[in-house]
Amino acid sequence: MATTQALSELVDELYAGQERIDRDEIHRRAVAAELPSGDMAVLDRLPEGEYAEDELNEAIALIAEPGASPLSVDEEPTD
Repeated sequence: MATTQALSELVDELYAGQERIDRDEIHRRAVAAELPSGDMAVLDRLPEGEYAEDELNEAIALIAEPGASPLSVDEEPTD
C-alpha cells in the first residue's frame, strides 16, 4: 500500500520545531488534516511511543510495504 503525498507533508509539518512526537499526537494531527483512509490505516498500526522524524518515516515505510512486517497493511487479505 503506497502512502500519499499528504502523509509526507504532514510528517514535515509535525516536526517543524519538534524533535520527538508521540503516536497519539501524530494520530490527532492526521485526523485533523483529514488524511486519506489508506494513510490512516498505516498510522493506526504505529506502535505506541515517541518518534523522531527519521524513526517515523522508517516505521511508515515498513508498515506501508505489504508483507515487510507483522504490522504491514496488506492490500489483499491473506488466509
